[in-house]
Amino acid sequence: METKSVDLQAFRQEIRAFIEQEADESIREAGRKMTSFFPPFEQCMRWHRKLHARGWSAASWPEQYGGAGWSREQKRIFEEECRIAGVPRLLPQGLGMVGPAIMKFGTDEQKSRFLPGIAAGEDFWAQGYSEPNAGSDLASLACRAERRGDHYVINGSKTWTTYAHHANRMFLLVRTSNEGKSQQGISFFLIDRLDRPGLEIRPIIGLDGFPEQCDVFFDNVEVPLDCCLGEENQGWTVAKYLLEHERGGSASFAAQFDMELNRIRERAAELGDGFGGVLADDPVFQQRFTRLYLEVAALDATESRFAAMEKGSPESGPMSSMIKITAMETLQRITELAVEVEGSPTLTLQLAALTVGAGVAPEGPEQALTVMPKYLNNRAATIFGGSNEIQRNIIAKMLLG
Repeated sequence: METKSVDLQAFRQEIRAFIEQEADESIREAGRKMTSFFPPFEQCMRWHRKLHARGWSAASWPEQYGGAGWSREQKRIFEEECRIAGVPRLLPQGLGMVGPAIMKFGTDEQKSRFLPGIAAGEDFWAQGYSEPNAGSDLASLACRAERRGDHYVINGSKTWTTYAHHANRMFLLVRTSNEGKSQQGISFFLIDRLDRPGLEIRPIIGLDGFPEQCDVFFDNVEVPLDCCLGEENQGWTVAKYLLEHERGGSASFAAQFDMELNRIRERAAELGDGFGGVLADDPVFQQRFTRLYLEVAALDATESRFAAMEKGSPESGPMSSMIKITAMETLQRITELAVEVEGSPTLTLQLAALTVGAGVAPEGPEQALTVMPKYLNNRAATIFGGSNEIQRNIIAKMLLG
C-alpha cells in the first residue's frame, strides 16, 4: 500500500513537470477562456499533439490502440493536475465518442485507418447527429443515403454540428431504409474527407459571439460503401453505444464543476456583500454553494460507478442518462450562481478580450470575462446530447418496461 502511494506521488510529479514544461502561455490562455464545453480549437489540438508525443493523449483507451495503460487513480490524478494548471480539456468527439465506437464495431481496416489519427490529434471528427427536424428524436432523422453501384449518395442536412468548420472527418447517421421501425433503417457512416463535392459547411454564431456550431449540407455527396460502421441499417445500435460515452461523463463533469465552484468561492471571499462584509459569509450564498457542492460530490460518485461499468450493458444506458440529467442541471445552477456573484461586470460582451492571442485586456475583472458567455452557452446544456426529457424517458422505460 505504501509503495503504491509513493508511486502515485511520483506519477503526480511527473505529470506536473510535463505540464509545466510543455503547456505554453497560449495553451493556458485557451484553458482560461473556455466559454463552453469546447476549448479554443487551435490551442487545444496543439496541446493534444503534445500529449500524444508523450503517449498520454488517449489515456482511457486500451494500450493496443495507443492508450496510456493507466489505472483509474492515475487517470484521476492526470485530470486533477490538468485542472489545477488550467490547461484545456481535449475535445471529446474523437477520443471519447467515435473512437470507442470504432473499437467496438469497426473492421480491422477501419481501426487501423482511423484510430491512429484520432490519438495523434491529426484528425478531428465532427458529429453529424442532429437535423432541423430531428434533434433529440434521432429516430425521425431524414438525411438519406442511397446505394448507387460502388458508393452511397447522401442528400440532406445536419445542424448544431460542433466545430465542423475545423473538422477533416465526420461521423453521421443517415437513413438507408424506410422499412420496419424508424430506428431499423438508420446507418452509421464514417466520412473520411469533408472536401467532397456537394458538401457545404456553414458556421453558426452562438450566444457567446463565436462560431462553435455549424450547419452541414449534403447535395449528392458520394462516399464509398466501406464507410459504414457496423451493418447497414443497424446504425442505431452504434449510435446508442456512442451516446453512452457522450452522456456518461467522458468529459469528467464533476471535476470540471468542482473547478468552477472553487472559482466562485474564491471570488465570493473577495467581493463585498454591501454591508461591510464579504459575500462568502452571507448565509444565503453559503446555503446555495453548499447545495451545489453536495450535488457535485454525488455526481462524482456516480461517474466513478459508471466508469467501472461495461458500456453497452442493460444498466449502462440508463446510468449515462442519469448522469446527463444531473450534470447538466447542476451546470446551469452553477453558471447562474456565478453570474449573481460577479454581478454587472458580466454584462459586457468582450469578443476581442475573449480571443486567444489577441492581447486585449478585459474591461473590469478578468474573472468576470467568461461568466456570462458560459451562462448563455449552457442554456442549451439540458437539450444537446439528447434533451433531459428524452433521458427521463429512457430511465422510465427501464424501470417500468
